[in-house]
Amino acid sequence: MAIVSLEAFLAAVPPGLPLAGLDLGTKTIGLALSDRGWGFATPRAVIRRKKFTPDAAALKKALDDENVVGIVVGLPLNMDGSEGPRAQSSRAFMRNYSALDERPALFWDERLSTVAVERAMISADVSRAKRAERIDSAAAAFILQGALDRLASLRV
Repeated sequence: MAIVSLEAFLAAVPPGLPLAGLDLGTKTIGLALSDRGWGFATPRAVIRRKKFTPDAAALKKALDDENVVGIVVGLPLNMDGSEGPRAQSSRAFMRNYSALDERPALFWDERLSTVAVERAMISADVSRAKRAERIDSAAAAFILQGALDRLASLRV
């Protein structure tokens, strides 16, 4: 797998199969999948993090089960655009994961994605407990939807 630019990602992924969105947290990996037409993203169950090897195996199995052809990974940049420890951690995870999976991956700026999702959940009157259990996958869907919208504009 290679970490590629947006244009290279679009050229590398065949249409008609789903893409995955990831929100790499410290305790969970939020997962979302696109539809086959790349129109919308849907949250899926989170993967509880343990250590890299079981995390990577669980992620690969989930992606294989859904015939995913490409991965959009949230990159948590600082508000000034610089990369802090969380962004470096995401890059390190994907660098290690790339040895196990050949699917192309694209980093996507995820600044404020969790904040936007949490605000939407609060306005929808989702309880604090349910928000905590769903926030990472909803953030992954938010990240993936942003990438899908951009890909759609490039495909026209």
